[in-house]
Amino acid sequence: MTNPPEDHPYELSIAPSQESAAAADPQAVDAAEPPLFASFTQPPVLRPKRIPHMGHLLLLLVMLLGALLVLGVALAIAAFVHLFGWQFTPKAATNIGFNLAAEAILYLVTFALALVVFPVLWHKSYFSGLQWNGQIARERFWMLFAIALGCFGLAGLDEYLLPGPTNAPIEKMINSPAAAWVMFAFGVTMAPFFEEMFFRGFLLPALATATDWIAEKLRRTPSLPLDVDGGPQWSLPAMAIASIITSLLFALLHSAQQGHAIGPFLLLVAVSLILCAVRLQTRSLAASTLVHASYNFLIFAIELAATGGFRHFNK
Repeated sequence: MTNPPEDHPYELSIAPSQESAAAADPQAVDAAEPPLFASFTQPPVLRPKRIPHMGHLLLLLVMLLGALLVLGVALAIAAFVHLFGWQFTPKAATNIGFNLAAEAILYLVTFALALVVFPVLWHKSYFSGLQWNGQIARERFWMLFAIALGCFGLAGLDEYLLPGPTNAPIEKMINSPAAAWVMFAFGVTMAPFFEEMFFRGFLLPALATATDWIAEKLRRTPSLPLDVDGGPQWSLPAMAIASIITSLLFALLHSAQQGHAIGPFLLLVAVSLILCAVRLQTRSLAASTLVHASYNFLIFAIELAATGGFRHFNK
């Protein structure tokens, strides 16, 4: 990477030196401002502010932990007073309705906090800071749906080559038609939106920015300028490293649901890498969310059609 010219908009700028002033006007040498005090009279042009960065990611995690603490206290109080007959039991831990409701509350509380805090820090709207760019998702709907269809085909190939366990924990939770329908609704709405917000909205950009920041410090090179919309730009190695780490963490999050089987784990890594590529290529979090939701919809729709509306749970 070549160094930018001296008038690069993101580098510190100072007043002309006495030598340059003398060359322009020898009579003005005595009146030229000493460079020592130039920074006090001419404010520097700062490096671009890349968001979200690791600090923002850590703040989001603090919000998530805070919401989890509030949820835990609320459930403990509800169990203590037997609110609505609620109590902690092993059966409750595998109840799909309870688990999804708790997860939804956790997501919504964290989301509400983020909507208030981050626009103040970023000086722009929350969705603008995450590069939501819904218009791109609408314009490329069929292309994005085709990508989701390709992910679905990849899932079929993975199931054929490396089938998952026949009695995975997620299957134990979905033990009735009602539970299956609830999971269907959650899996194509809230789950894709909030998972994309965390993994491709915060984690992926933060890791890419951190990777480039380390490289810039080691090589003593300037950071890449912001794009025309004020969003960060990253090097290809930074995007690759960030995508791999993001995808491994994404797969680990869902691994327990699949009994830690290698086949489903590799599939989740592959699908996440595709989602990362969509997010980075389109500069649209809405685009990766649409692919994610469409992929989940295809998975559930095939199961729905094959079982006549999840009727196999009645057998």
